[in-house]
Amino acid sequence: MKEDIPAGLVVFLVATPLCLGIAQASGAPLLSGLVAGMVGGLVVSALSRSPLSVSGPAAGLAVIVATSIADLGFRPFLMAVVLAGALQMAIGALRLGVIAHFFPNAVIKGMLAAIGILIVLKQLPHAIGYDVDFQGDESFVQADGHNTFSTIRDAFGAVTPAAVVITVACALAYLIWPKVQRGILKQVPTPLVAVVIGGVLAAVLPLVWTGGVLSPEHLVALPIFSSVSDVQAAIVLPDFASITNPKVITTAITLCIVASIETLLSIEAVDRLDPRRRISPPNRELLAQGVGNMVSGFIGGLPITSVIVRSSANVQAGGRTRLSAMVHGVLLLIGVVALPAVLNQVPLAALAVVLIVVGTKLASPQLFRSMWQLGITQFIPFAVTIVAVVFTDLLRGTLIGLVVGIVFAIRRQQKNAIVVVKDGGNIFIRFTKDMTFLQKARIKDVLLQVEDGQKVVIDRERVDFVDDDVEEVLAEFAASAPGRGITVEENLGPAEQGRRQKLGGTGH
Repeated sequence: MKEDIPAGLVVFLVATPLCLGIAQASGAPLLSGLVAGMVGGLVVSALSRSPLSVSGPAAGLAVIVATSIADLGFRPFLMAVVLAGALQMAIGALRLGVIAHFFPNAVIKGMLAAIGILIVLKQLPHAIGYDVDFQGDESFVQADGHNTFSTIRDAFGAVTPAAVVITVACALAYLIWPKVQRGILKQVPTPLVAVVIGGVLAAVLPLVWTGGVLSPEHLVALPIFSSVSDVQAAIVLPDFASITNPKVITTAITLCIVASIETLLSIEAVDRLDPRRRISPPNRELLAQGVGNMVSGFIGGLPITSVIVRSSANVQAGGRTRLSAMVHGVLLLIGVVALPAVLNQVPLAALAVVLIVVGTKLASPQLFRSMWQLGITQFIPFAVTIVAVVFTDLLRGTLIGLVVGIVFAIRRQQKNAIVVVKDGGNIFIRFTKDMTFLQKARIKDVLLQVEDGQKVVIDRERVDFVDDDVEEVLAEFAASAPGRGITVEENLGPAEQGRRQKLGGTGH
C-alpha cells in the first residue's frame, strides 16, 4: 500500500491533462473526459484483475468519438457508449479475450517502444511552451492538420521562455531528488517533486521576471465548479430513446471492437512491464471494461479503455496493486470538486518532463540492443511495429506489426519442413513438421524433380497433420506415377494410419 498511494498520485497528475485533452479533441464537454477517468479508476479497477493497468479515455478513440458526436449528437453518443459496454461484457463472457495472447512478443515490445518514442516526440513541444496539440494525442496526423514532426518544427519557432525554465528545473529535480532522498523523503516520488517545483515556479516567475508569465493554454485547465450540485448539474445523461437508432448501434459496435482491441493490447504490454511478471486475465478485463463503459456512458463520460501511457507511469512510479489506479480515480474526483483552482496552476511543461521520463524508459537503448541480439526474425517485426505506430497510430501500427510478425512466425515454423535426400535412383522425402498449404509450392518443386523410373519414399512418420492442399498434390503425383514407371512408398505416422483405417484403408 505504501507504494500504491504515491504511484496513484503520480498517475493522477499525468491523467488529468490527458483526460481534458482527449475530451477537447473529441469535441465533448471537458467534464466527460474527467468522468471517464474517474470511472476508469474507481469502477474498472475495482472489477479488473489486472494489477497495474490504468483505464480512462483513450486518444486512439478520439477520431471515432469526434465523428460520432458530430453525426449523432452528444446524448445519443452516450447511449452508444452504454451499448458498447454491454457488448464488451458479452465478449468477455464468451471468453474471446484470449486473442490477446496471440500477439508476438516482438510486436508487443515494439508497441511499447513506439509509445515511448511517441510520448517523447509529442511532449517536446509542451516542454518548450508550444501547447497547440492536445495532451494525449498519439496519432501521426493531428487534428489541426499538422503531424508529429511538423509540430516539433513549429514549436522551436514559438518557444515560451518561462516554460523552458520550468522544464529545466523539473529535469534537474529528476537528477537531484533521488540522490537526496533519505528517511521519510523516500516516500515522496520524484514526479511529484517535479510537478510541485513546476507549480511553484509558475506562480513565482511572474513576480521576478517580466518574461515569466504563462498564459492559460500553458497550464492545466480543469473546469471550476463552486459546489457538488454544480457538478451534478453539468453531468449529461444519455438519450435512451435513441437505443434503436441504427447509427447508434453501428457506433456502439465500432467503439466496442476498437476499445476491446486497445484494452487487450494494453494489458498484454503492461504485464510485460510488471516487475512481478503477473498475468492479467483478458476476459475478466473485458468484463470490467464493459461495466466501466456502461457506467461512464450513463453519467456522461467518454468511452474507456486500458491505456498504456497512464499504466506505464503507474509502473514506473512504483505501483504494486490495483489500489494505485483507484487512488488516481479518487484524486480525480477530489480534484474536480475541491481543488480545481490549485491544479490549474500546474504548468504543462512540468507534466511534459514527467511523461518524457516515462517515454525514455519505455524506449530504452537496452531494449533495442536486446531485440537485435535475438536475431533478424525478432528485430524486424519489432522495428516495423515501431515505425508503423509512430507514423500512423497505436491500433493500426500494431496491427501492421502483427501481420509482419505472423509472416516471420510462419517462416520460422515452415523452415526446413521438407528434407530431400537423393541416393542413386531413389529419392527420400521427409516431412519434419506439420504441412500447411504454405508448403504446397515447395512440395510441387520437389516432385517435379523426380525422373521417370525412380523410386520415391515419402516419410510422414514425424507429422500429425498434412493440409488438404498438400494431400491433393501428393495424390495427383501418386496417380501419375505408374505411367512414368515411378514407385511411390509412404511411411505413415500413427495419426495418419488411424485416419486411413477409419476410411477403410484407402490411401491416395
